[in-house]
Amino acid sequence: MSATRVRVKVWDGWVRLVHWGIVGLLGFSWWTAETGRMDWHLLSGFAVLALVLFRLAWGFLGSDTARFSRFLRSPVEALRHLSHLSRREADTELGHNAAGGWMVLVLLAVLLVQTVTGLMADDQVLTHGPLARHVSGDTSDLASSIHVSNFWIVLALAGLHVLAVLAYAVLKGQDLVRPMVTGVKRLPAEFAGRAPRLGSPALAALLLALAVAAVWGISRLG
Repeated sequence: MSATRVRVKVWDGWVRLVHWGIVGLLGFSWWTAETGRMDWHLLSGFAVLALVLFRLAWGFLGSDTARFSRFLRSPVEALRHLSHLSRREADTELGHNAAGGWMVLVLLAVLLVQTVTGLMADDQVLTHGPLARHVSGDTSDLASSIHVSNFWIVLALAGLHVLAVLAYAVLKGQDLVRPMVTGVKRLPAEFAGRAPRLGSPALAALLLALAVAAVWGISRLG
């Protein structure tokens, strides 16, 4: 394989917005919960939910590298990919690799669980989600319990994600962070002219606006 590298735009700004937005909001959500700033905690949760809903929609209608159908492969292929983790080799993935694709899906799932249970949670003191009054007390209690315990799953997965990024940098010599900042990967020369199709910015803006509107509507139910 040629050592020559070419710059290829692989990540659109919308995927990067969701990625870094959720990173920042998770830290903010933890801080607001620990310091009792629950009004801000609720707003942070609403923002996370809007981003997750948008990302799910963008996973069907967005850029090639954002679409689930393009990056989700069989679990066997994901395990095969991980078995080569210690092999130093050039990055030849236009988007998520076989293991990373499943990590994206799992993270979105647990974030959806976290935000939806937060909508129904009630601390029995000052703070309750906008749907807490619309479900039974038992359902609200269960949602509150899941909301607390699931956050540790979110943190564990986030930590695993960071460790994986470090492992790719150290073991494989692949920088996965810079492309998620710039949107551009440096790939072998044979990838010249093979940039993935990027989704419509107008469609993305519409989907994000619809996600925000949906979450705003839910927030008014409380």
